[in-house]
Amino acid sequence: LRGIVLAMPKQTNPDFLNGVPELVVLRLLSRRPMHGYELVRAMEVANGHTLRFGEGCIYPILHRLEADRDLEGRREIVGGRSRIVYRVTASGRKRLRGRVAAWRDVVAAVNHVLTGADNGKPAVA
Repeated sequence: LRGIVLAMPKQTNPDFLNGVPELVVLRLLSRRPMHGYELVRAMEVANGHTLRFGEGCIYPILHRLEADRDLEGRREIVGGRSRIVYRVTASGRKRLRGRVAAWRDVVAAVNHVLTGADNGKPAVA
């Protein structure tokens, strides 16, 4: 998770956040096309500045998703500068649906463990 840090100084995001940057990238780009730097800033705002996804983390994800044909990048002039603007493709929307479903399953499972089994007692192995 290089490039992702908590808003608190000098700490990295916990390991359980693996896959979160990709999920957030796909979600935000499914709402509107953006260039990389704009996306990095939008990610900070969207998560309430709790998590910081650095450019060193986001650009490799953008390039991988583009290589997988889940994103399409086109060079456009934005604010007088040439930028690559990314859009989610049909396969990217499918990938996003799968990632959202998987994330919800993980959240539900962790919540089940944290809050206890149906009888209110902590779940044990």
